[in-house]
Amino acid sequence: MERFDAVLFDCDGVLVDSEPITNGVLRDMLEELGWKLTTAECMRIFVGKAVKDERALIEAHTGQPLTEDWMVRFRERRNEGLIAGVKAISGAVQAVRLIHERVEGRIACASGADRFKVELQLEKCGLMPYFKGRVFSGHELPRSKPAPDVYLAAAAALNVDPRRCAVVEDTTTGVTAGRAAGATVFGYSPPELGHDAPQALKAAGAISVFTDMADLAALLDFDQNR
Repeated sequence: MERFDAVLFDCDGVLVDSEPITNGVLRDMLEELGWKLTTAECMRIFVGKAVKDERALIEAHTGQPLTEDWMVRFRERRNEGLIAGVKAISGAVQAVRLIHERVEGRIACASGADRFKVELQLEKCGLMPYFKGRVFSGHELPRSKPAPDVYLAAAAALNVDPRRCAVVEDTTTGVTAGRAAGATVFGYSPPELGHDAPQALKAAGAISVFTDMADLAALLDFDQNR
């Protein structure tokens, strides 16, 4: 018997290397509103969070209302950037392929981002065949991460007890969500900018932290030679 019945993946920073693109666009648009940040500062503040959920913070720093028209333009510019440049995290496609096989397709992508963005990225990076019909967006649920709703929805759709699920996350926000759902969370923390530090992921509740997607199947106790 395998250690887990299903594996639930975050999207941004775990499956796709999108954060520098998204936060580059966000940084530019915040500067247009009067809030000047470096891309690194922007990532430190916003990675793992939905921009719409940070309305109060943005309005406090810009002194301007965050309008729906601004959000539409942000998503348009973000999507243009992602279409032009998003790539899969190194080793992610191979890891997903192997794990998909080992758990007989019981995997899902559970993201705090809007569905259009998630599905665009999975398609662009060659991952959609493994997740088709099993993509979950926090935007479509009462609460987004760090609340557990998106992971509970994914586990329910797979007809799996959340306590028998492994979750793969790269931010404390996501780790908190996975743990609140009752899942066992594995933290992905490579050295590149945009991922929370190993100590922070462990403090949030990750059972283990790894830096290379090639190591994930072994961490999940799935024998790669079978």
